[in-house]
Amino acid sequence: MGVSPEAQQFAQFLEGVSAKSSTPGLDLAVVRDIVDSNHKASTEPEGVTYAEVDAGGVPALWAIPQDADPDKALLHFHFGGSVTASMHSDRKAAGHIAKAAGARSLVVDFRLAPEHPYPAQLDDAETAYRWLLSQGYEPHNIGSTGHSIGGTLAVMLPLRLLAKGEATPGAIVSVSPWTDLTIQNPSVDENEDNDKMPSRNTLELFRGAWLQDPAVDFTDPRISIAKADLTGLPPTAVHYGEYETLADDGAELARRLADFKITSEVHPLPEGQHSFVLGAGRVPEVNRAIQQMGQWLRQHLGN
Repeated sequence: MGVSPEAQQFAQFLEGVSAKSSTPGLDLAVVRDIVDSNHKASTEPEGVTYAEVDAGGVPALWAIPQDADPDKALLHFHFGGSVTASMHSDRKAAGHIAKAAGARSLVVDFRLAPEHPYPAQLDDAETAYRWLLSQGYEPHNIGSTGHSIGGTLAVMLPLRLLAKGEATPGAIVSVSPWTDLTIQNPSVDENEDNDKMPSRNTLELFRGAWLQDPAVDFTDPRISIAKADLTGLPPTAVHYGEYETLADDGAELARRLADFKITSEVHPLPEGQHSFVLGAGRVPEVNRAIQQMGQWLRQHLGN
């Protein structure tokens, strides 16, 4: 059947931003400004307002749909390999997901590497989660969502809470997650020409910036959720694009969720790009996927 013209235009847009951001010799601050322009791929979601907040010392942004359930909240983590992107690059996509879920979403502006390597991002995720609890949200009413490294953090946070014997969020939506930090999966090279965002080279640069402690092995289950014990995770939906360098990472996470008997769904998007949620409001395939994410969260939060 092929993809929609809008999906093709979206892939071209991503390719343009990637080409600009990978111009040799650019200062990291300039690269970050260019990557933040990815927000232009999303439309402004109607009926969603925004409010910047201090979430226990972590900057964050509420995306608040009209008629959102006052008892429910999403905790949303942006893309960018830990090195780029921000709450601003994800604001509109997170607003579309929030609207589909009928719940407000707290978009976390976690610290970036290389200035702040692992585990700073996960620490900020946990701080924001505890701030939501302090605001009166019950764990089972909180959804953990994100894409790219944000999709990784969306799973890492509940795993960290489980390791501490604490209550986790009630559901997870992990989009385009990076789950194998050894970067060994075949799709990394097989989809090199299809994926308009991360290449093997980009992934290796991100990994070097994020994981600076030489004592941390790339197969460490705290780093690579492909190696983690997933016992006890809440219901988890995995979405990824079949054109991604990280397509196998998403597929592998979905298989392992099934192995661990976690309530789960997997949605591979045909010819879908990495972090395809950035096309929210403009690309029909993306809008359908976001409706599925919203249904998953409506179904599993509050149980």
